[in-house]
Amino acid sequence: MHRPIWPIYRSMAPHQPKRHVMKSEQLLVLQPDVAGLEKAARILGLGGLVSFPTETVYGLGSDARNDRAVAGIYAAKERPSFNPLIVHVPDTAAAEAYCVFNDAARRLAQAFWPGALTLVLPVRADAGISKLVTAGLDTLAVRVPDHPVASGVLSAFGGPVAAPSANPSGKVSPTRAAHVVAGLGDRIDAVVDGGACAVGVESTIVSCVGAPALLRAGGIPVEALEACLGQTLVAEENPDTPIAPGQLASHYAPQGKVRLNAPYAEPGEVLLGFGPVEADLNLSVAGDLTEAAACLFACLHELDAMGAAAIAVSPIPDHGLGRAINDRLRRAAAPR
Repeated sequence: MHRPIWPIYRSMAPHQPKRHVMKSEQLLVLQPDVAGLEKAARILGLGGLVSFPTETVYGLGSDARNDRAVAGIYAAKERPSFNPLIVHVPDTAAAEAYCVFNDAARRLAQAFWPGALTLVLPVRADAGISKLVTAGLDTLAVRVPDHPVASGVLSAFGGPVAAPSANPSGKVSPTRAAHVVAGLGDRIDAVVDGGACAVGVESTIVSCVGAPALLRAGGIPVEALEACLGQTLVAEENPDTPIAPGQLASHYAPQGKVRLNAPYAEPGEVLLGFGPVEADLNLSVAGDLTEAAACLFACLHELDAMGAAAIAVSPIPDHGLGRAINDRLRRAAAPR
């Protein structure tokens, strides 16, 4: 498959769209230095697709104001168009230019941004965000990533970047540049190689439209959010009509069939362990949930590389980051 490579012109401002010149089958792998960040920003400004690391997973970025560029994300990922995208911005002030904040949203942003928290908020009428980003909804999912490369790309670009995880839709999310190349290498323009992602699971998503509600467990433990707000977060599931990413019933799936809460592997299964158990791969021998979250997607990618057709997974405690791990595993195990 051929994919567009966008020319790099220093004279073009980051917000100016699309200018085809040539095609190539070679994905640009950019270094996370000034030259690499500037090149990534210019590709985004020309309507291209650039993957870059955040603290959670690698995102697949496009100019969130450019309909054609955003459509390219959906096409590259083969993502359902009714599944909205998260917009990444450099700071809270930028987020408030696109969304309407209430008191709860401001408290959460002050406590957890930059960081692995996405807020779903009413989108401003004059925000200029593509309707493809919001899937036609009147809300916008937005976050401020806590990663120097992501921050560098956003600063160099100077505009909002729509960036879901950089993997084919429904497959395992990428936590290394190599995962991006393997999954989307012939469909996108560039990836900025910033090493392995520290958190390893996607952001927690909270709706602040009305009473705060949990839409997806993720890199910020729910208990910390509830302590900040002084209230319990009610969970909302919308698998048929998602209002935020990560709500589809089947998602984050490896090639093999997944069986959860398995104390041991059945014949023909590969065991993905947790804690001091004999396993083919182990998320954390020490039973550390932070380590397990950081290793989860990398282990699922390794299971695919092993050709594992049947995967048993040890029980994972369902608190703290364990809630996010179990959420991803349940969706990985769901009927496809």
